[in-house]
Amino acid sequence: MVMFSAGDTAWILVCTLLVLLMSIPAVAFFYGGLSKRKNVLNTIFLTFIAFSIISVIWVIFGYQFAFGTDINGLIGSPTNFFLQGIGLDDLNGTIPTLLFVMFQCAFAGLTCAIMSGALVGRMKTRAWIIFAPLWTILVYLPIAHWVWGGGWLMQMGALDFAGGAVVHINSGISALAVALVIGKRKDTSLIPHNLGYAVLGAALLWFGWMGFNGGSGLAADGLAANAIIVSNVAAAIGLIVWTIIDTYVVGKPTVLGAISGAVAGLVGITPAAGFVDVPGALVIGAVAPIISYFAIYYLKPKLGYDDALDAWGIHGMSGVWGAIATGIFAVPAIGGTAGLLYGNPGQLWIQIISVIATLAYAFIISFVLAKILDATVGMRVDEKEEIGGLDSNVHKESAYNLN
Repeated sequence: MVMFSAGDTAWILVCTLLVLLMSIPAVAFFYGGLSKRKNVLNTIFLTFIAFSIISVIWVIFGYQFAFGTDINGLIGSPTNFFLQGIGLDDLNGTIPTLLFVMFQCAFAGLTCAIMSGALVGRMKTRAWIIFAPLWTILVYLPIAHWVWGGGWLMQMGALDFAGGAVVHINSGISALAVALVIGKRKDTSLIPHNLGYAVLGAALLWFGWMGFNGGSGLAADGLAANAIIVSNVAAAIGLIVWTIIDTYVVGKPTVLGAISGAVAGLVGITPAAGFVDVPGALVIGAVAPIISYFAIYYLKPKLGYDDALDAWGIHGMSGVWGAIATGIFAVPAIGGTAGLLYGNPGQLWIQIISVIATLAYAFIISFVLAKILDATVGMRVDEKEEIGGLDSNVHKESAYNLN
């Protein structure tokens, strides 16, 4: 009989706060620092408003559709609206169900916030406020159910410990779809107005990621410890590899490259954190920045899309690599499932199917939704607002006042 565990509960309470930290303030500072001076407040606002909207949706019906009783492998059963009927003593494993609800709420809000990075400096705030809840309902909730809530990918055996498909591939490809609809910025240069903000945001992301991955086993145990160790080493090797690439290609190490490499390594290890050991994590973390570097500096210019702060380039591309790599490096002694290197090539094919399904569904629905909103409320600010900056033109505020 499953019993309540005070230790597990205390750990997941901490992890929930760490995941919350990843959105507010980590993503807000990371994206805010990378944006132009004239758009820093608007960039930060996109994270805050998205997380707030999703928090409300989640407790009204989002959790139920993502994690309710499975309906044909596609969506959860719509019960317990407003969390009615979920008592203080109800358990999900060894922790209170209400705690699990909040833990997953932080994941949902973070996923939506990540998308905003591709769209900064040119998207109407009103359009974002409409898009965020619709995207959560139509894209995030179904995919979360497919992978984590008992849906068809979970039934197939897809491995996604902490959100390679659900969070990173999902947000990255959706951001790309919307960016294609909105079009390029007038000025596509990426010159961070305050790199210190971005470094602070990346540091908070690294710190919060330990709860993001470390808590996804929902227990204070050896699996949590393993998830933290492999996550940290993947971030560290990711930072080192990107620094080496910068030194070779640009001729000098850059701080922006270093923090980008750390985030890429963390993204790559996310789906694998509960399934791989340290050698596997080192390979995953080392390859992730190479893939993201290629996407940002070669693929993006060649194809001409404007992924402003590289939500697709880092989260999407490294997320794809991490999900596939899970099927290669999964160690049965850690997560109970063998990957390709441990005699189970079938797991690799399952991972590839999960990646393709997430990419296709999220891109198509996000693209169509953006097209509909563009034709109705309009997705892009006018040229005068874009050139002058969204802080002063939309919010009538400035991040830096002289008086």
